[in-house]
Amino acid sequence: MIKRRTVLAGALGLTGGLALGTAAEAAPADWSRAVVDSTIARKPDPKSLGGWGYTQGLFLYGTYRVYQRVKEPSYLAYIKGWVDTYVDAGGHIDHSFNNLDAMQSGNLLLILHKETGDPRYRTAADQIRTRITTYPRTSDGGMWHATSKTNELWADGVFMAQPFLLRYGIAYGDEAYAYDEVARNLAVYFTHLKASNGLLYHAFDADGDAPWSPNPTTGTSAYHWARAIGWTAMTHIEALDLLPADHPRRAELIANVKHLAKGFVRYQDRNTGRWFQVVDKGSETGNWTETSASSMYTLMLHAALERGYITGGDYVSAARRGYQGVLKKVKVNSDGLTDITDISEGTNVGDLAYYFGRKRNTNDLHGLGAFLLMNEQLAY
Repeated sequence: MIKRRTVLAGALGLTGGLALGTAAEAAPADWSRAVVDSTIARKPDPKSLGGWGYTQGLFLYGTYRVYQRVKEPSYLAYIKGWVDTYVDAGGHIDHSFNNLDAMQSGNLLLILHKETGDPRYRTAADQIRTRITTYPRTSDGGMWHATSKTNELWADGVFMAQPFLLRYGIAYGDEAYAYDEVARNLAVYFTHLKASNGLLYHAFDADGDAPWSPNPTTGTSAYHWARAIGWTAMTHIEALDLLPADHPRRAELIANVKHLAKGFVRYQDRNTGRWFQVVDKGSETGNWTETSASSMYTLMLHAALERGYITGGDYVSAARRGYQGVLKKVKVNSDGLTDITDISEGTNVGDLAYYFGRKRNTNDLHGLGAFLLMNEQLAY
């Protein structure tokens, strides 16, 4: 694996200290550390990251990936400080877990139980795992995006619950359920959301009565929103890393990765190397390239190449250009802190004007977390 990654990194132009030309000449030696350190400097009290939610969980999960490499104790302490705000002395979290978004931070509970041995974190993780058993599903087994969104599947949702369930199962002897439940959810979601152009629709409604007016024939929403597809792409990589080599649905999930890889190459912006908010509408006035999704797509392409799910120069070029394009949105400001720009705010299902009009945030946790996961995959 080390040899394969070294060879691939050379092909992508990532060896020799991020050999990306003048854009990287004044860059920090470690962009991941720069992002984590800058975020902690801005928000030294982890409580200030915000409430129990998936964006906080994403950033802190990315921070843990950096911690695993550099072993900086303050990073783990920061993660623990945020989690301990919401897990009481008995290991209870005051949350109903009636939406998938609320489950994503459960990954941090598994991390902290492993790192500290404190049983509170296992107890809190059990609370989410128990809710998964009773959580409502479509007739073919897809977990609803939220209990308030009856029979709706959103591409955003798989990252929020499925990696947690896999890790929980592996950690605590619940593998049989976790493997099959996660693989089924990924297959069900992908079947309903898959588009012929190599992308996914943002959402599907089995009832056809969602306020975003599902297609009466397919039940899907009308557009291909970038970050929703990115969540699904990252989830496939994480799931395939954890599923057994002989799992009966493994080939199906790899085929899903290949489908997305073709779409990512097809719609990558030739000028910037990034991807647009509405992926296939790059020529539309008002559309813009979005940094969190571009990080997610680059991560998937690189990981899929490294693991042998895809091969070919077009994919290598797309991953290299994606990485270069994302780094152009990362800079050190006059205060010495690192900023990442053009990150979409949280987004529901909508029309073109809605997607194009999303706020272009700086240092939004969606983008910080996605960048950390991508950078740890590509640069180290």
